Amino acid sequence: MAAPGAAASADALFREGTGAYREGEYSRAARAFGEAAGRRPASGTLRNLGNAQWQGGQTGRAIVAWEQALWLDPFNRAARNNLRFARKAAQVEAPELSWDEVVSTWLPIDWWAWITGVSLWLAVGMVLLPGILRRRKAAWHQAVAALGIMVFLLSVPAHFGVHTRARIGFVVQKDAPLRLTPTQEAQVLARLSAGEPARCVRARGPYALIRTNRALGWIEQEQFRLVCP
Repeated sequence: MAAPGAAASADALFREGTGAYREGEYSRAARAFGEAAGRRPASGTLRNLGNAQWQGGQTGRAIVAWEQALWLDPFNRAARNNLRFARKAAQVEAPELSWDEVVSTWLPIDWWAWITGVSLWLAVGMVLLPGILRRRKAAWHQAVAALGIMVFLLSVPAHFGVHTRARIGFVVQKDAPLRLTPTQEAQVLARLSAGEPARCVRARGPYALIRTNRALGWIEQEQFRLVCP
């Protein structure tokens, strides 16, 4: 939870960003929304950040902001619609997700950790508590324990999908070079479009090794942003 001072500052920055956006000062709005999201991450703030960046011509950064808004709140329909429009306009694809990563997008990320923990302890409690309390184990104890185990087994893949999905990122600079090795003199394998998705394999100094739909190579970290805010 944000400290009271940080929360107040985030609210002030959000109001500043809203005012700047209405006045058409998109760079100032993006800066204010970005600082507000840094102090207190919120789906609505990140959605507005993406709106300001899109209006300012920063396609890649806007896509990242909207993806981060959905990372915090998958029910943010406005951010989802903005992403669909932006990808169509920029002619870039959405990231390819495995089935467990798709499931992990159904609920906010914090919920999966709670569901996993609560369902496990519920099942354990229904198995152990009757014996501890010296009571006969009833049919409903077994039914609740079975339900807890079922929910636990279903939530574990989603919880794992959250962690693997955190390695997904997006190119934020137009025509960003994807290099064979992490050096300025390395051969350029491809030129990446702003908003193009990739998975980060590892980082080395100012470079990150990423895997796109086209190739595996190195990109400067300042030209690439992970979805996990």
